[in-house]
Amino acid sequence: MRDGVSTRGPALYWMSRDQRAADNWALLYAQELALARQCPLAVAFALAPSFLGAPWRHYDFLLAGLQETARALQERHIPFFLLRGDPAATIPAFVRDHGVGALIVDFDPLRIKRAWQASAISQLSVPMYQVDAHNIVPCWVASDKQEIGARTLRPKIRRLLPEFLTPFPPLRVHPIPYPDAPEPVDWDAVRAALDVDRTVGPVAAFPPGAAAARRALRAFVTARLSRYASGRNDPNQEALSGLSPYLHCGQLSAQSVALAVQASDAPQEDKEAFLEELIVRRELADNYCYYNEQYDTLAGFPTWAQETLHAHQRDPRPVVYDRADLEAARTHDALWNAAQLQMVKTGKMHGYMRMYWAKKILEWSPTPEEALATAIALNDRYELDGRDPNGYTGCAWAIGGVHDHAWPSRPIFGKIRYMSEGGARRKFDVDAYIRHVAAL
Repeated sequence: MRDGVSTRGPALYWMSRDQRAADNWALLYAQELALARQCPLAVAFALAPSFLGAPWRHYDFLLAGLQETARALQERHIPFFLLRGDPAATIPAFVRDHGVGALIVDFDPLRIKRAWQASAISQLSVPMYQVDAHNIVPCWVASDKQEIGARTLRPKIRRLLPEFLTPFPPLRVHPIPYPDAPEPVDWDAVRAALDVDRTVGPVAAFPPGAAAARRALRAFVTARLSRYASGRNDPNQEALSGLSPYLHCGQLSAQSVALAVQASDAPQEDKEAFLEELIVRRELADNYCYYNEQYDTLAGFPTWAQETLHAHQRDPRPVVYDRADLEAARTHDALWNAAQLQMVKTGKMHGYMRMYWAKKILEWSPTPEEALATAIALNDRYELDGRDPNGYTGCAWAIGGVHDHAWPSRPIFGKIRYMSEGGARRKFDVDAYIRHVAAL
């Protein structure tokens, strides 16, 4: 990011998007840099008091994962500092107070994270290095522009995978002690002091932390990967990985997942179908949010989509629901209600249903602008993988044709792809899915 003025102080890894000790290229680079400089290494996480409206469900998941990560770092003699407050203020203050000589940061395409880093750069003179430990092929290496869709990014990713999809070296015990060991974090006090919305609580379906993430990966590879290609669009089949909450919080590395899938005995078609989603589609979402700062507004949609939505904005809606009715799953559509309730109850909606869910919000909202805002708000409030490029891009695909193409025009949607309950019934047993969610 910037060379800066080098000093003899310790190296600091500002952990943010990738909250794990193992299989973390940013942390590995920080240690490599510290060893080359013969200096101590520390990790700091800046806990923002309010992050895009995240409720307790998300903070509970994050803090439990960080607590496990702190223990893993301590075993390698790398101190972990939990800073509380605005990261744009707490990180620069820590760097100055501890005489940090080099700062290593995570890559994140979201505006708020980029603003934090830009603010830190403006306040500091030390060298700063950014590492994309979230994607397999670093976002800016994969492409230097916003891609039209998977078909244009896919060949670029595939060409670079042999260089980047490699095994991880281990994180070593750091041989140079840090001069000022941190006080142990009182995790219970941190949890109690957080002033966040606690009406959306933790869920049992996704136990947090890196160890739980590794168990979930093993369970998927051994038991479900072999039916991924044929069953991924059927919410009654347990074919999906269930790894997105762990990937979102960086408790699990996408690269580790890809290597485990490649090494599995699953049929090749299942491995290829899953790796397409894990690598190409995930990295396409980062590409969209990185190169299009309007990723969460209609201004980010392609021109044809903006034009068609505008042309049909005054089309009569069959029914209009406000956000409160949608949040409470009070609609005439039992399938949509089930999808919303699955998200509320478990913290994760089935992937096919999330597409259907967002498109119906467009159909039942007075304007496309309100539809997008509602979809993002509900997704970010209840999904454990909310406030993520995948979520923003998924809503933009469903409502605004991002990474899609124009379809035959119809009321309300214009040329945006349409989805219906009838289409869902041709894919899977809709009534069985509704019964399943009701029994949760």
